[in-house]
Amino acid sequence: NVIQAQPLFLYPSALLRRKNGVLYCTMKGTSQSQTQTATEERQQQKSPQKVKVPPQKQMREVSKIAADYEAVIGIETHVQLSTLTKAFCSCPYSYGAQPNTCICPVCMGLPGALPVLNSKVIECAVKLALALNCKLSFSSKFDRKQYFYPDLPKGYQISQFDIPIATGGSIDLDLPLEFGGGHRSTIFFTQQMSNHPLQVDLNRAGVPLLEIVSEPDMRTGIEASEYAAELQRVVRYLGVGNGNMQEGSLRCDVNVSVRPIGQAEFGTKVEIKNLNSFSSINRAIDFEISRQVNLHNQGQQDSIVQETRLWEEGAQKTVTMRKKEGLADYRYFPEPDLPEVILTKDYVDSVGKSLPELPEAKRRRYEEMGLSMQDVLFLANDITVADFFDATIQKGADVKLAANWIMGDIAAYMKNEKLSIIDIKLVPHELAELIASIKSGTISGKIGKEITDLGDIEKMVDKVIAENPKQLEQYRSGKTKLQGYFAGQVMKASKGKANPGVLNKVLVEKLNAKV
Repeated sequence: NVIQAQPLFLYPSALLRRKNGVLYCTMKGTSQSQTQTATEERQQQKSPQKVKVPPQKQMREVSKIAADYEAVIGIETHVQLSTLTKAFCSCPYSYGAQPNTCICPVCMGLPGALPVLNSKVIECAVKLALALNCKLSFSSKFDRKQYFYPDLPKGYQISQFDIPIATGGSIDLDLPLEFGGGHRSTIFFTQQMSNHPLQVDLNRAGVPLLEIVSEPDMRTGIEASEYAAELQRVVRYLGVGNGNMQEGSLRCDVNVSVRPIGQAEFGTKVEIKNLNSFSSINRAIDFEISRQVNLHNQGQQDSIVQETRLWEEGAQKTVTMRKKEGLADYRYFPEPDLPEVILTKDYVDSVGKSLPELPEAKRRRYEEMGLSMQDVLFLANDITVADFFDATIQKGADVKLAANWIMGDIAAYMKNEKLSIIDIKLVPHELAELIASIKSGTISGKIGKEITDLGDIEKMVDKVIAENPKQLEQYRSGKTKLQGYFAGQVMKASKGKANPGVLNKVLVEKLNAKV
């Protein structure tokens, strides 16, 4: 057994001091209430629409306003894990499923229903901890966090409190060129929290969640948004979650304060919620920095109170949601229905060996190939694009030409057709052959671009098939050698410009399509 479960009887007599960051493995249990969401909607309906300011201009304006002040920013990021079943039962979870169709007595918190830990949750937590340079705890436990929400039937959340699965950690960022570029390292830690839907739907009760909470190391909105984007990349590279913000699979709550430059003491912290995109994170932080600095300049810094504010996308401003009068008493105590989790060194080593090349390492490798930072950021942003690029150059393609093709014509085609790179019919070895032909002078770059227009090739194939119904009937009756006839007709129609590999792939699909 690589993961061992041992009964836990004693609660430690003293709490651990949080000198470093921590990565907690938690169960996702509930949400903010229906009333709160309705309030958000009413506020947004009443708010006047404002024109969004370009990020570069907004950053310059904030820098000017806050010239004598320093912002201190931390982010709580909630990552929903893509396990086949929930954290403590065998119920599946499917986004968008009908309410209360993926539940069982454990999800519903019925008396006598006991949780059983999903080992895949631990594997995901270990993967993420290793990828984020955390120190793993080989012995950790679960705790009950007591609080009420309408869709939390048990009245508590199974979480981790003082003995988390990992501690410490750091992540390296590369800022976009338009914002100065360069590398920056951010230290982070985690704790438990929950978000959830608009009604009492228990489908998501028990869905596993990891929360990553940064140290207050960030100073600008763009830096914070890039931090969140990098976490999304890591999660997707590892395959532990899809990181889709629109589904709530990755959510960010931001803590912002300002202080005069040179002051060691932090200012009053304000939390911002309702951030469903990276650009929203950037704009919300910049607005909040400006708001707090203006209050300081007006001598009204005492009106900055610890509170939770909502970001109104339409009005492009933050508004008060609720005041925070003190720390909540969650009455943590050890979860009596779950044993202690023990990790073995062999298990951790095996998980570590399974990790893919991570975004940071991939960017550094691409830089060593001689690619610009702009190329590096684009190619490494999506693991499927990076894999396509790597496969193309492994076939001998020129590195810069491969990057140019992927970032140029292929990216434009994917955008126009609303496809991902794994959905296009062009494959890496065909792109490598095309680049080699262009580089050797066999064909021009212009012709190369024309013959990779998959839409045009598909139209020509459809036209040739429609004009040759007799040959199509013979082909489908077993005379498959007629594929060469159809290919010749398409090449004739394209004046010899159609890529043979792409043509044959499209042709086979069309000829063998079910009527």
